[in-house]
Amino acid sequence: MPSLLLVVFTLQFLLHIINTVGANTINQLLWILYNKLPTPTSKAQHESARLKREVVRLKREMGAVSAQDDFARWAKLRRQHDKALAEFEKVDGSQRSHLTTFNSTISTLRWLGTNGLRFLLQFWFAKSPMFWIPAGWVPYYVEWILSFPRAPLGSVSINIWGIACASMIALVGEAITATYVLITKKPLPLGDKKEEPTAFSAKGATKPEEKKEL
Repeated sequence: MPSLLLVVFTLQFLLHIINTVGANTINQLLWILYNKLPTPTSKAQHESARLKREVVRLKREMGAVSAQDDFARWAKLRRQHDKALAEFEKVDGSQRSHLTTFNSTISTLRWLGTNGLRFLLQFWFAKSPMFWIPAGWVPYYVEWILSFPRAPLGSVSINIWGIACASMIALVGEAITATYVLITKKPLPLGDKKEEPTAFSAKGATKPEEKKEL
């Protein structure tokens, strides 16, 4: 069984990755991978891409043909274009419906696997010490804070350990980002910012404008 210390650290690391890359970006990547597998939507996805290319091709050909000088050819291309467009809209509408369901399912699973699991661990191990602090190392009030809310006095609680992990991961992430920018002279590309807050903010609280959705 993996160490609880490592489990909490891994959860915080996953939350940091999700909030940095962006939930929508992750959903899009998973949708692409999902459609590359022999899934019910993979065939429809390929058909949608084919019809889109066909609609673009026919539209270009229509633009290159004069409706006055060669009306018969233009009308034939127009009928083919309208038919391909109708088929594309039908397939694309079905795919959008599947995509909405897929995103909803992935978002639910992601929440259960990160924040849901974090809440469960915090509740289940609220009275369990993550590790003990040597006696006399810190004042009484510091011991009380480190054991907050219900861990034995003189130990570090799962909540405080989570905050420490989130803070360290955030600091290391900022250091890596700053190093990347200094070396490449380019800003670091980030995902969308519509995420829920991380489990614990490095600064203790998440600002309203930084609220993110998982």
